[in-house]
Amino acid sequence: MKDLYFYTEKLCVGYDGTPLIKDIEIVLQSGEILTLIGPNGAGKSTVLKSIAGQLQTVNGVVYLGKESLSEMKAEDLAKKMSVVFTEKLKTEMMTCEDVVATGRYPYTGRFGILREEDLRIVEEVMELVHVTEIRNQDFRKISDGQRQRVMLARAFCQEPEIILLDEPTSFLDVKYKLEFLSILQKMREKKKVTVIMSLHELELAERISDKILCLKGEYVEKFGTPEEIFRKDYIRQLFDIAAGSFDEENGSMELEPPTGTPEVFVIAGDGSGRSVYRNLQRKGKAFVTGILYRNDLDYPVARALAAEVIDAEPFEPIPGELFEVAKNKMDSCKEVICIRERFGSMEAVNQELFAYAKQCGKLRLL
Repeated sequence: MKDLYFYTEKLCVGYDGTPLIKDIEIVLQSGEILTLIGPNGAGKSTVLKSIAGQLQTVNGVVYLGKESLSEMKAEDLAKKMSVVFTEKLKTEMMTCEDVVATGRYPYTGRFGILREEDLRIVEEVMELVHVTEIRNQDFRKISDGQRQRVMLARAFCQEPEIILLDEPTSFLDVKYKLEFLSILQKMREKKKVTVIMSLHELELAERISDKILCLKGEYVEKFGTPEEIFRKDYIRQLFDIAAGSFDEENGSMELEPPTGTPEVFVIAGDGSGRSVYRNLQRKGKAFVTGILYRNDLDYPVARALAAEVIDAEPFEPIPGELFEVAKNKMDSCKEVICIRERFGSMEAVNQELFAYAKQCGKLRLL
């Protein structure tokens, strides 16, 4: 296979010779990003530590290129693979720059003396990962998010061919989550770095990954592209979701819908209703909504939270008969909430609903 870089054969991982997950088969091209997902305790960290050589495998082989990882010398492996796991480093009196610079030790020889080239790489990587501004701060006194970026910079200083990360975005806010993953993408594009990591954030896993490995139970559940993994109802089954919902098509995760007889009718569409639906859910108010096209931005949230969704086929004028269906539902509700005052020519029926709600004195505009 062209550019085949990382693969496993009958890999079995566990503790003290006792198998936890059997027959793990992974095949990656150089520069691909693989994400491990699955419930807590499924073995994601165990797989990563086994690949990194921190845990002895129960059986099977891990290959980097054509070379078995178990047969590689430690100093050679350190130049090919870097690891960012959750264990805290012991760093007495070390600045952030000092920590980043330790990533060059595989290249400095036994005395650990940094050459001019090493210093240039440290500087370049700190700029790339946005830690230059904290370079002189005590590593022990920075925030968890800053610490995670420093550790990523340290890993990149090794100039690895493959990088392993265990929950790398756990302590990052939204800004730095996106920056962190963008940096990974840039490194794989510029230097063909292969990435294997675990993530809890499914929406991020779907967006960044070339391949996804799903772990649950004694064997791998699935291995494939995001398009193959994020299919209808699979994530619900993988994580045993019993309360609320997860929509694989758009990564939308919603709490359980309100129960009881609907007292509110919502006229929405074009993405305008999602915040209203969620507000009603928080208040425990059951509601009906419509008339929505099935490809509308509001539709996935409506389907998850509404007691009933009156919907229509996309790209066609809304049929007149749906007006009677919606009108009857509106008559049984105490209140109508509308986020829009104007509707397109294809949505003339919704304009009629708006006028009817106004006439009934039930309309509340947002």
